[in-house]
Amino acid sequence: MPNKGKLIVISAPSGSGKTTLINMLKEEYTDFVFSISATTRAPRGKEADGVEYFFLTREEFEEKVKKDEFVEHKTVYGNSYGTLKRFVEDSINGGKNVIFDVDVQGGLAIKEAYPDDSVMIFIYPPSLEVLRKRLELRGTDSEETIKKRLKFAKIEIAKMKEYSYNIENDLLDDAYAQLKIVLRKEKIIN
Repeated sequence: MPNKGKLIVISAPSGSGKTTLINMLKEEYTDFVFSISATTRAPRGKEADGVEYFFLTREEFEEKVKKDEFVEHKTVYGNSYGTLKRFVEDSINGGKNVIFDVDVQGGLAIKEAYPDDSVMIFIYPPSLEVLRKRLELRGTDSEETIKKRLKFAKIEIAKMKEYSYNIENDLLDDAYAQLKIVLRKEKIIN
């Protein structure tokens, strides 16, 4: 029987560089499993079921909620998203380390469900002004959406003390080095 894997929960306000850091990890360490969420939204472009998401009908999703098959779930902009317990348990019991890219609410739900298996990492920007500039430079959000994201960022940053590790992402390479130090300390990478 393989050693039990770990759940690497990474949360951050939108625009903090979390996805970039996770992609750097996935590129350097190919043995990680990336958490695949279930969703009721339709596939976009070339997204495939079981690869980017587990695509479910609203009825299928609600049935799984009733059967308590999710670690965490929520509805965002009319679509539901959730982390399936079976996916998590099959992965960690198979000795795989799973990376989660989730908001604080989802991260804390995972920590509550799997307190001994979770490594909680919060990525934060050097300031809200830097975060605003990053969001503006992405060019994907309206001014109204940026204001909402900044308001939500304040709420998330206030909860970062509930995470075991907090990493400031001012310079990407430094933040990535700190992330690897955490994963070495937790004996997830060599």
